[in-house]
Amino acid sequence: MRLPPTTQAYDFDIPVDRHGTWCTQWDYVEDRFGVPDLLPFTISDMDFETAPEVLRALRGRLDHGVLGYSRWRQADFLSAIVDWYGVRHRTAVDPDAIVYGPSVVYQIGRLLHLWSRPGDGVVVHTPMYDAFPKTVAAHERRLLECPLGEWDTLERLLARPDTAILLLCSPHNPTGHVWTEEELDRTAALCARYGVAVISDEIHSDLAHPPHVHRPWALHGGPQARWAVVTSASKSFNIPALNGSYGIIGDPASRDAYLRHLKEADGLSSPAVLSLVGHVAAYREGGRWLDALGVYLRGNLSYVAERLGAAFPELNWAPPHAGYLAWIDVRPLEVDDEALQRELIETQKVAVMPGAAYGAPGFLRLNVGCPRAKVERGTEAVIAALRTVAG
Repeated sequence: MRLPPTTQAYDFDIPVDRHGTWCTQWDYVEDRFGVPDLLPFTISDMDFETAPEVLRALRGRLDHGVLGYSRWRQADFLSAIVDWYGVRHRTAVDPDAIVYGPSVVYQIGRLLHLWSRPGDGVVVHTPMYDAFPKTVAAHERRLLECPLGEWDTLERLLARPDTAILLLCSPHNPTGHVWTEEELDRTAALCARYGVAVISDEIHSDLAHPPHVHRPWALHGGPQARWAVVTSASKSFNIPALNGSYGIIGDPASRDAYLRHLKEADGLSSPAVLSLVGHVAAYREGGRWLDALGVYLRGNLSYVAERLGAAFPELNWAPPHAGYLAWIDVRPLEVDDEALQRELIETQKVAVMPGAAYGAPGFLRLNVGCPRAKVERGTEAVIAALRTVAG
């Protein structure tokens, strides 16, 4: 039985100093923004410790002292995934359909190689996660951009004879949109009509905010169709440094081909064992922590909405359906993107991702996966910078 969401057992207000830990967001902010020591609201990891249940399991494995080769195809890992999907997403998953990958982006790359040829088209909704165009280009496929919500454009792109794959982001990054059942059914019907394979990146799926409900693509792909869900506990439990992910591939032949390449070509069949331990502990014991995290994140997002609404009601900003990334459309203020970034960096001393990084000038992406005090500082910095450049 799942307990009601509560934050009482977990204190997300406690700051954790991440400086000097080789932290991409904090220690290497200068790499992207050209200035050191900015307060960062950038890469999509959180400033919270992971669930204590996960930390306890990791410490227990380290105390064992032997960190040798391991297997991902074993009952503890597979059953934890199956049970998590059954309880959290009300979706039955065949354990034989599960595969392992060192990362979600690795899995996407392997599936691009498996289901398309150089020069083929890969449809992606825009704005888009910035790794998508890089991965598509690195595999010599052609990126076909479809603005979010433009169904006529989506059908036109899927109908092209050179289109091989729809790379779906569900929930969507960076907007946080959670696809409805009707939207997913419509997408599935279009892909089936035009023979397009689907890769659904669902790494943000556990962070959908009520009343929005994530629906795995596994509910929409047929048993023989070319589709895959690629995901990980790394976003929801803040464990990306453990380097591990998993996928669900519907077609047995595609699954076998993927695993053969993983093992024989890439030599990656022995998984990162601490990632397995983390996943099992998260999915078996971390539900209450995740529920509490969701409550806290919704509080952070509500703060952003309240402050932005008071300062700039014309933005009409509302929290996303999922996740901890505040995707803010500042185009109504008619500000210059470069001037806004200069003001944020040089005067406010904060690092906030510009929308142009995701193919959408005129937007900001503010990461609020952090203690409330930091969210307050970042929000006020954005408001002050907007007042300056919009004045």
